Amino acid sequence: MVAKLTKGFWPKVARIILRNRILILIAIAGFTVFLALQWKNMQFSNTEANILPDDHPASIEYNAFTKIFGEEGNAIVLAIRDSALFTPQNFNRWNKLSKQLEAFPEIDFVLSTDNLKVLVKDDETQAFVMEPFIKNPPRTKQEVDSLTNHLFNELPFYDNLVYNPKSGTIQTIAYLDKDIMNTAVRNEFILNDLGDLVKGFEDETQLDVRVSGMPYIRTWNTKSIVDEIGIFIVAALLVTSIIFFFFFRSFRATFISMCVVIIGVMWAFGFLGLLKYEITILTALIPPLIIVIGIPNCIFLINKYQQEVNKHGNQALSLQRVISKIGNATLMTNITTASGFATFIILDSDLLKEFGIVASINIVGIFILSLLIIPIVYSFMPLPKTKHLKHLNKRWIDFFVNWMERMVRHHRIAVYITTVAILILSIVGIYQIKITGSRIEDLPKNTHFFKDIRFFEQEFDGIMPMEIVVDTERKNGVIKPATLKRMDQLGMAIDEIPELSRPISVVDLIKYSKQAFYNGIPKYYQLPTSQENTFIMDAARKSSGNDNLLESFVDSTGQTARLTTFMRDVKIDRMEEIEEDVLQAIAKFFPSDRYKVFMTGKALLFLKGTKYLVKNLLLSLALAIGLISLFMAYLFRSFRMVIISLVPNLLPLVITAGVMGYLGVPIKPSTILVFSIAFGISVDDTIHFLAKYRQELATHKWHIKRSVYAALRETGVSMFYTSIVLFFGFSVFIISSFGGTKALGGLVSATLLFAMLSNLILLPSLLLSLERSIANKQVLKKPQIDILPKEEDGPKDK
Repeated sequence: MVAKLTKGFWPKVARIILRNRILILIAIAGFTVFLALQWKNMQFSNTEANILPDDHPASIEYNAFTKIFGEEGNAIVLAIRDSALFTPQNFNRWNKLSKQLEAFPEIDFVLSTDNLKVLVKDDETQAFVMEPFIKNPPRTKQEVDSLTNHLFNELPFYDNLVYNPKSGTIQTIAYLDKDIMNTAVRNEFILNDLGDLVKGFEDETQLDVRVSGMPYIRTWNTKSIVDEIGIFIVAALLVTSIIFFFFFRSFRATFISMCVVIIGVMWAFGFLGLLKYEITILTALIPPLIIVIGIPNCIFLINKYQQEVNKHGNQALSLQRVISKIGNATLMTNITTASGFATFIILDSDLLKEFGIVASINIVGIFILSLLIIPIVYSFMPLPKTKHLKHLNKRWIDFFVNWMERMVRHHRIAVYITTVAILILSIVGIYQIKITGSRIEDLPKNTHFFKDIRFFEQEFDGIMPMEIVVDTERKNGVIKPATLKRMDQLGMAIDEIPELSRPISVVDLIKYSKQAFYNGIPKYYQLPTSQENTFIMDAARKSSGNDNLLESFVDSTGQTARLTTFMRDVKIDRMEEIEEDVLQAIAKFFPSDRYKVFMTGKALLFLKGTKYLVKNLLLSLALAIGLISLFMAYLFRSFRMVIISLVPNLLPLVITAGVMGYLGVPIKPSTILVFSIAFGISVDDTIHFLAKYRQELATHKWHIKRSVYAALRETGVSMFYTSIVLFFGFSVFIISSFGGTKALGGLVSATLLFAMLSNLILLPSLLLSLERSIANKQVLKKPQIDILPKEEDGPKDK
């Protein structure tokens, strides 16, 4: 019943399209204008990708931390490693830069040599007071040297916070207003105001200022994404148009196809605006993806039109057959491709969910555009000239098709031996794959902000914050001597881990208080003894001006404290080891029955998020395979045909995974995306081939060999064309400066090339070898949907 409805459906669609050409073109133009008006709603992401769901334990703990201590990643750091800084002119100019920074409304607070406070004891009041580090601007080199000697040798509290005594690097920390952290105001300030300020300083002093910090990195990362969108679109259009023209040798066909995909790109941006989704590193890939995926639709439609014209020369019949024969097959292939992307929708990650929604919608959209625009535009044009049809009879294409047929006809054993050998080698390679990656390894390596990240890692042991929250479960429990001692022991254990910086906590403030009590002598920078504790804490309580410092480390009730450390850029496997080491230290020093202690911070969220994402992307791949298997079962109503169709599409995935193992490419979010995308696209060739094969079976009265060879000859050319376009189209992403995008482009391209050979050689070979198992009408029943309607004779066929 469904098949009968389908059989009559597509001819009706063809008639509707060809009888309402002007109306359809007006409707497309109107809808395109509507979506273009939505572009104003597009905005680039100012927030970090939300990978973990809100109910994940790591998210809950991080949110609990931010409620007490606020956003942790709001610091911009500026540093200079140059002895020329320590001249009166340059040193005072550096302090002036801090004043200029603090004057901006976007800056909440600046910590620098200019406003550094020194904790000293007031003998009269028996209290601590904060005095300025620099009372008067230094005028001589000796005064500068005296200040730096005091800082480097007598103020250990600021070690690794404001200075590095080993290299002489000086650092200024500017804390952004937390209200603008995730807004466009942050980007404007960093790109314009901060950039101009730093450039002015560098021009005046000839000193090189290094700048970093999470807001700074995120802003420049966003700018890099924005810059690459245009490059990708132009490159994808250029590459696909050149390949398309090389195959068809027709400016007209190339121009029509480019118009189709350009409208598709406009729709892609329009849907992003309509849904009010932010442009992230993933959604930025959708416009060029639409170009790469849309061109194969154009190839199948235009190639079929030219084949029909070459066969009988009747334009009306050719256009009607293009829609009725290729329309259904193209719909099925686009649905499977969209399904590969749509599986991301089920994941809890907003980043992948939005990518899946917009990508799947636009893949269906580009199918609709192709099916409507190409036949309609050709209906207004004269028949293709003989020179436009020459590509149908090119010798090298005949050579390629003959080679495929020869391999399938005479060398099937060699095909199977080669397949098994490659499969074994790939499985060996898979065992060498590691699930790893790092926070910054996919960032553009040749940018100034990436080089500055490495600088701060070397000088200050990293910029990725990791927090340990200590809840004493009683008011003022933090300042109890036993708690401070435990925090100090934990801090020393953390300091022994080479990838972590010296942790900063209330312990440092208490040590600094003892040093101040003993008139600033550095050797007294340690926790008070039980005898000293009473009068040092009394002096601290009498002090004024320390509230801001204390609030950074302890909550208002004195119950909860934080230890802040920073992590170098390390691989995920090492990050897991570090997490385990810190958890063991926490368990050792803080009994669980008396303290509630947990780890959090951006570094830990990245670790948890990556593991969560990899797990869910594997689920997404399994779902894509299952979904497309059900789809194939519905189309062909044969379990054996489902198995036969899956083998040539799963094999390329295994080969790619093996290649990743041998090349040392790790499994991480950016590389595991490859498998779902490639599987959804590669199965298109299988559908085209099996659809034609099923049709040839009826024509050749269930003679499998004739049907396989006929299907191979008719679909082989189009499958070759589309695979080459997809290969070079996805290769465009290799020019990206982002490591993840580059890996995505290279791996998808390779997988699709493997898939083409697998579908053109292994699939026909399997059909021929399993002839006895499938050569009956019970196994190959009438499909639920006639993907390709039965051939009709044209005027010249009779």
